[in-house]
Amino acid sequence: MTLTLGDPARHFFMTRSVARVMGLNLNDAMKTGSLAPDTYAGMVTRCRGCALVTACERWLASQTNLTPTPPPGCCNSTILSNLRRRA
Repeated sequence: MTLTLGDPARHFFMTRSVARVMGLNLNDAMKTGSLAPDTYAGMVTRCRGCALVTACERWLASQTNLTPTPPPGCCNSTILSNLRRRA
């Protein structure tokens, strides 16, 4: 079975957007050493292979305030939640 990956730019911005809604800045997390560049790249790649893209986009569109948790089923939830706890 071949995994089809989504557009890198789209998923880069989706990953950043989910983090931003959680009150996280992934660039700042890399600057402080909380997030390794290869981990960030892996997050985008996981997002590219996610089956919940449409649900995630709906979730992002519905957010009007910061939220402490990523969207349900997020493939990066563990990393994002850990970063949020440390922030």
